[in-house]
Amino acid sequence: METPEQQKLDQDHVRRLHRALTGSSGELFQIITDPSPDVLHSSLKNPNLNEDHLLALLKRIDLSENLLKAIYQFEQKNRSRQLKKALVRNPNTPGPIALTLLPHLYLFELVDLCFMPGVTPDQKLAAERTIIQRLPEIELGNKITLARRATADVVGAILKEGDPHLVSVCLNNSRLKEVSILQFINSARARPDTISAIARHSKWKNRPNLRLAMLKNRNTPAVWFTLFLPNLKTTDLNNLLMSKRLNPAQKKLVQGELKKRGG
Repeated sequence: METPEQQKLDQDHVRRLHRALTGSSGELFQIITDPSPDVLHSSLKNPNLNEDHLLALLKRIDLSENLLKAIYQFEQKNRSRQLKKALVRNPNTPGPIALTLLPHLYLFELVDLCFMPGVTPDQKLAAERTIIQRLPEIELGNKITLARRATADVVGAILKEGDPHLVSVCLNNSRLKEVSILQFINSARARPDTISAIARHSKWKNRPNLRLAMLKNRNTPAVWFTLFLPNLKTTDLNNLLMSKRLNPAQKKLVQGELKKRGG
């Protein structure tokens, strides 16, 4: 048998449910702050509910997956870009739903999502993959902005394209990782001018691993052999000389440095 307090709570819950179903547009903004999932679900059936209410509701980070799925169904009927964006940004939106919505976001909405406080690792990874898939279609101006602003993985993907207009911009991005530069240097897309951009860069030019990688690339201009070889260990020079990747002129420069050392 229910106590008077329980009866009072039940009556209050019924009242809130009824208000969620019948409240005015103005009242709905208060109703969607209710802690009860049942009340929130009931509010979705209110004929006065509109996109503004749902956008406000989606700012809550305590929404259940079932409620988010119901909001997604609403979005599907109304085809709202703002709701798509808000759903993707909610950390509790189920992964399959987020994946269906990401392709509908603009490029820099995806970038902003990657840096949004509270974004989950899965959301960030999915957004990055969507951006990288679009890279071949992005015009140069937007790609330059992207190279300045994007995450490490996206900047690394732009660098690997090897576009001379973009390499220097990527190198200046503080999020770029050394491993991405190594992968680029070791790729077929590294050309003399882009290798030189790395060799001249104040942040990257003194990295031992990058220097060695550049010296193993047959496209590296001779000037960098002249500047880098004197600082190499003799064992590294001997290993470099045995590399099959060097062209004859580069091997001659290595042999010349070894002769200076009496090797």
